[in-house]
Amino acid sequence: MMKSKGLILTAALSLMVGAAQAQNERVEKEVISVSSSYSYVEAQGGLQLTSTNAPMSKLMTPTAALSFGHYFTPVVGARLHVNAWQAKSGFKDLEQYYKWKYITPSADLMLNLTNLFCKNNLTHVESGHFLNVILLGGVGLNYAWGNDELRDLNLHATRVPMAWGIKDGESKNRLSHNIRAGLRLETNQMKPLGLSFEVNANSLNDRFNSKVNDADDWQFTAMVGLSYRFGHKIKKNERVKFIYRTVEVVDTFEVEEPEIVKDSVMEPYEVLEHAKMDKAIFFQLAASDADAAQGINNAIREAAELMKTSEDAKITVTGYADKGTGSAASNKKFAKKRADDVARKLVSEYGLDKKRIKVDSKGDTVQPFAENDKNRCVIVSGEGTFLIKKFRQVVVDKTIMKKVKKTKTRLIEVKEPVTK
Repeated sequence: MMKSKGLILTAALSLMVGAAQAQNERVEKEVISVSSSYSYVEAQGGLQLTSTNAPMSKLMTPTAALSFGHYFTPVVGARLHVNAWQAKSGFKDLEQYYKWKYITPSADLMLNLTNLFCKNNLTHVESGHFLNVILLGGVGLNYAWGNDELRDLNLHATRVPMAWGIKDGESKNRLSHNIRAGLRLETNQMKPLGLSFEVNANSLNDRFNSKVNDADDWQFTAMVGLSYRFGHKIKKNERVKFIYRTVEVVDTFEVEEPEIVKDSVMEPYEVLEHAKMDKAIFFQLAASDADAAQGINNAIREAAELMKTSEDAKITVTGYADKGTGSAASNKKFAKKRADDVARKLVSEYGLDKKRIKVDSKGDTVQPFAENDKNRCVIVSGEGTFLIKKFRQVVVDKTIMKKVKKTKTRLIEVKEPVTK
């Protein structure tokens, strides 16, 4: 019983695997060959217009053409083209017009722009393009005759200098060059029958329209055509089998993601330390105003901090005068006034306890500095507990953006030739 169940399970798994492969693989036949050359004959009919100073509606006449062509490659071809019938010109002021006949044999080179720029998919190369855009250009000769209508007009209405077709009352024919450029729209070239629409411009010698303007005359044609193609040659007429498989592709790419790292920084902190202070405040000659003294702000700020952070701190404010100027009496007076004003500023602006400030004056009896002018000063000194700012190195967490390689799996379809 167990053995039978195992066989049934194995068969089921085999069917599932086969079904999965059938979903991911398919076989197709594709043509890898193209038509390398072919020939054709074509008949065309339409309208022509020969340029002159007259309304276009008065100048249009029918035209027809026969051609034999051959494409040497899917892009490059050539043809022998004969265009003929009737042309027309006239005089707008006289409202009189005349016709003549012409025939234009020419050799044209053709360039298939569709095959040049639009590559066929392998599954469609045999069927060809639905519509082909073809650029053409060529040279030939134009032969014109039958200008009798102009001769009649010339005899009764006007004279045309050097107009062909008039020579002693007899008809004279005209031969000129023809330079052509044009554009064709043509249906699927792989089919035996095809339709086309062609417009071209032809440059001919002056006086083709029986008028002289010292420049080439222009003839424009627009024609539709019916062609028969034959002799298609296939470079390789082989059909190749391909297998399409669904495979996994792993793409690798980079992204930026946040990452926490350890970083060492200097962190500020404050400690209380017992210390001394000794700050000098300098005055100008005969001055005692503390607000104008040099160094007053730093000195009283440090004294204030000392007294605010330490209950036992006391400040001594001692005034001095320089011995090099003034009398001993006046120097004693200035020294005392300087000390009193600094003490006043400590009390009035920083709110310090007046009882903790000792004011003293030495006059010029003590010279704290060797330089005479510096002795016009007040020295603020004290001792107590200071709040000191220090720095220490600490390790902190820091977030940085880091490039990380990642992978992503996607399914693609690949085509493989069948080797067997």
